[in-house]
Amino acid sequence: LTHGLYVQPGDGPVYKLFVVAHGARESIEVFDVDTDPERPAVTWVGCVVAPDPIGLNSVRGLPDGGFVTTNFLPRGGDQAAARQKMMAGQPNGELWEWHTASGWVKVPGSDAAGANGVELSADGKTLYMAAWGSQSFVRLSRGMTPPHRDEIPLGFRVDNIHWARDGSLYAVGQGQQSWKAVKIDPQTLAVREIVSRADTPAFGAGTTVLEVGRNLWVGSYRSNRIAIIPAP
Repeated sequence: LTHGLYVQPGDGPVYKLFVVAHGARESIEVFDVDTDPERPAVTWVGCVVAPDPIGLNSVRGLPDGGFVTTNFLPRGGDQAAARQKMMAGQPNGELWEWHTASGWVKVPGSDAAGANGVELSADGKTLYMAAWGSQSFVRLSRGMTPPHRDEIPLGFRVDNIHWARDGSLYAVGQGQQSWKAVKIDPQTLAVREIVSRADTPAFGAGTTVLEVGRNLWVGSYRSNRIAIIPAP
């Protein structure tokens, strides 16, 4: 079962794909994706198995071949009770980094309730995290001792975050029988609502937004399709 995905930017035609996988093993699976139009191919490169009890959700590749990932809901124990506590805002997970030389290392200051989507600044000095359980957005310094952390409430269960073309961050998630997307200024943490829609039988539980041309493509963890809406 695949979950979070991240494609390393580049000039192609071969790109590195990081995949969160559940099932026989809890792991980050790594693939080379050859986009040659005459013979596209996906080749498995290897995997990194997560230590118990980490329950992975999202992944963000790093330039050295490592990655940063979120521990959303640790495995084992009474999962129903653990999920209820997380949804009440009780910290239950965090961010982890993995590198070939150092292995798995917990990111200092990253404790969160339902650590979900994750992004990184262009200079690699700042991490951004969606906290699904506490309905908040976290900005966290990377490599600073002690770490500096800012957290703002968003009022909905923030699922994923991605960069927008204008340098802001999209944050998308679920409300009460609805879904919402906002833009967040990474410097000031000012929030601007972009779209808010009620769930329908055709589409609901929005999880992520990507800009494609003049439209927004919206993913869902529940619907069997994507929604395409005009960008504001």
